Amino acid sequence: QVQLQESGGGLAQTGGSLRLTCTASRVTRDPLVMGWFRQAPGKNRDFVAGIGWKGTVTDYSDSVKGRFTISRDGDTDTVWLQMDHLLPEDTADYYCTARTGTRPNFHSPSSWTSWGQGTQVTVSS
Repeated sequence: QVQLQESGGGLAQTGGSLRLTCTASRVTRDPLVMGWFRQAPGKNRDFVAGIGWKGTVTDYSDSVKGRFTISRDGDTDTVWLQMDHLLPEDTADYYCTARTGTRPNFHSPSSWTSWGQGTQVTVSS
């Protein structure tokens, strides 16, 4: 249904910033809910942030609240994850995710239907 591509990952120092971008390509124009997960080596894929199709409803994991901001451009199906005040524990592969139709449970990976290939984020001390 939806093809997702992430970009913007890289290396940052503790306290620095990165901005991730996800672009969605699709044939239909149904409402699209989008979000971000991350997965560190040997760990589960954990929820980071989600945003509703209008861009007004957002949710964040407790670990990133106050540091990360998710936003979107509905005209282009583009979402951003602005990551400020980065910590070494933020090091992970970051995955863009999306679904149409029923609103997902933001925090559950199984509630999402489309996934990007991921972009690496490394935060050094």
